[in-house]
Amino acid sequence: MRAILNEAAREGFGPAKLSIDTFSKGDEGFGLLDGLRFDALPGKQKAGQDGADGKSVAPKAHIIVTTQRLFERWLRAHKDWWGKDIKNVPQQIGAALKDESFYTQAVSSGSAVVNFNSLPIARPDGATFVHGMLAGRTQSDIPNAADTVFVSAIANGKVYVAYGSIDPKVQIPACTAIRTSYNKKAEQAEEDLRLEKVDRKAFDKLGNLRQKGEDDYKRCFTQNAPKQAAFAEATRQAQQLLSTTLNTR
Repeated sequence: MRAILNEAAREGFGPAKLSIDTFSKGDEGFGLLDGLRFDALPGKQKAGQDGADGKSVAPKAHIIVTTQRLFERWLRAHKDWWGKDIKNVPQQIGAALKDESFYTQAVSSGSAVVNFNSLPIARPDGATFVHGMLAGRTQSDIPNAADTVFVSAIANGKVYVAYGSIDPKVQIPACTAIRTSYNKKAEQAEEDLRLEKVDRKAFDKLGNLRQKGEDDYKRCFTQNAPKQAAFAEATRQAQQLLSTTLNTR
């Protein structure tokens, strides 16, 4: 893979290694994007895995490089990865790189990626496509803050994907309050049903209040995030990560 991709080292990142977590289908980590992976060196870390000092740390940023042909083969293999009745990764490279399902399946072992907003990053010379995404990760509810940026690019017959933690996180308390309000209504409705203050027909008429809260929260976040100072800083950090990814510094 090193010979095929001929990728130079990145400042602040360790040596390239295969982007393979497991060879066994069904194990967590199976099916991640094939290619070379660069992980940020110690000193650019955040909570996640055990470090030498006994504290929990993990690399703050990661870069994955692959060929367009390998990427296309990966897409075909993931056409029905979650089954035919669930939305899977788009089969066009550009569309896939803009879709949260791709990042969940390609780089995010153990958690789903939630796309909050596109980031207005500039396209460096030599790249035919770039995309930036403000995101968070979850194993259940949509997170209360966006704490990660993803960047992707196509250049010289290769596909580049990188992601890293951002500081500060992007948070919008007014949007979080919307979801909290819906959850309280859902709790009250469930309690009223349990105490037989309302019948099942009246309860069902309310619909899924928790899901409505999730939907309205995300809609609010997407609309208002670009107005936050932290959004501009997230864009700057995403642009910097893209420059490192493409070695264009």
